[in-house]
Amino acid sequence: MNASSIAFVLNGRPVSLPPGTSPTTSLLDWLRGPAALPGTKEGCAEGDCGACTVVLEDADGGRTPINACLALLGQMHGCAIRTVEGLRGADGGPHPIQRAMAESDGTQCGFCTPGIVLTAWAFARQGGEVHEALAGNLCRCTGYRPILEVFSQLADDGAAAPELPAPEAARFEAPGQVFHRPAALEELLALRAAHPKAWLLAGGTDLGLRVSDHRERPAEVICLLGVPELHALRAGPEAIEAGAAVAYARLLALFRQEPGFAPFAALLARLGSRQIRGLGTLGGNLGTASPIGDALPPLLALGAQVTLASVRGSRVLPVKDFLRGYRANDLAPDEVVVSVTLPRPAPGDLFVCEKVSKRHDQDIATVGAAFRLRLEGERVAEAVLAFGGVGPMAARAPRAEAALLGRRLDAAALAAAAEALAEDIAPQSDWRGSAAYRLMVAQGLLRRLHLRAAQPDLALDVADYAP
Repeated sequence: MNASSIAFVLNGRPVSLPPGTSPTTSLLDWLRGPAALPGTKEGCAEGDCGACTVVLEDADGGRTPINACLALLGQMHGCAIRTVEGLRGADGGPHPIQRAMAESDGTQCGFCTPGIVLTAWAFARQGGEVHEALAGNLCRCTGYRPILEVFSQLADDGAAAPELPAPEAARFEAPGQVFHRPAALEELLALRAAHPKAWLLAGGTDLGLRVSDHRERPAEVICLLGVPELHALRAGPEAIEAGAAVAYARLLALFRQEPGFAPFAALLARLGSRQIRGLGTLGGNLGTASPIGDALPPLLALGAQVTLASVRGSRVLPVKDFLRGYRANDLAPDEVVVSVTLPRPAPGDLFVCEKVSKRHDQDIATVGAAFRLRLEGERVAEAVLAFGGVGPMAARAPRAEAALLGRRLDAAALAAAAEALAEDIAPQSDWRGSAAYRLMVAQGLLRRLHLRAAQPDLALDVADYAP
């Protein structure tokens, strides 16, 4: 049986929304409106400021902070959500994290505080690096020193994991809208064949902006989050295979355990914030064919492949052939992205991922790049140079690659490649940077590649320097 009402656990209690509730209402709008839970604040409504942070509680005890402004009600079906109103101390008063924020002067106007408290509550169980955990929360009043002091004294409160219902197929209808949530790949493919114009929605960190920012109201949506096959993540001897709905947070955790993928892990740690990585997916990045997509240049550099499927069967394409132009790819109207296969760099390969942006965290790249070089002796036997943000789509630079082949990997060779790069890319000017600046940055990243190869221990980024 298909569920017909959106249902989830909210602050430990089951909630079932009235039939006819728009499934594309943002979680933030619903919390602040019908749910009468205004502790979750609206700041940017674009996933940048973190004022709307809430936490998804996993059945295994995990906690994932997300931006409520980008999450749609239909996506939340079957989930457990915790808002600031759901935090209490053992005595029924403020939670210890809330007390610590007040006692450490970690709050002033208080607007950002609920989101920071939820981020802290998740961090107390997740752990990790404090600055990375806070990258998705903006505080304009106090500065971060007192907040960091709070994070340094956090302890997991030991709250039990929620009991969640078994996944089931669902279909939600509202006036002028239908929202499908299949529970198996076969069902997804049949729905896609019947609804080729429907939005394919995974994490929604890109498409969610069309709802929160542009106030679009899609007529048809097919949500991928309930399809188990799309959540598979396998690390094999030759490659890592990630399902299209695998969140970046899971991918990052795996990459950090794989030495060959360490450069990719460092890049993913700067992709958005923990809130964005908690829902955003590699499959979604490919599906929307972002021209900047931070994760796309590394896919090109590694020679990644994408598996597509429809009721007609499946096919595999190199990512370089799948991307076709600005917001364009080779996905047929009845197809979906099933998985992405990332070959492991060969032993001895030089694999480098770069991102240049106005801010270290929580910013889209002005120029992104990924390079993979294979040497035979002292000569370059294979060169793959991929860039994002310098054209209508992420793409390789064939002339620059050719300029390196057969040469010693020295400053002169990289300078020649940088000069050839001017014929490979055609940047455009926008508010992130001018065309001339983008070309200069892309060429500079190639020249810096020589330093990365010759002096691998040299600190080349601001974040590499000890304070």
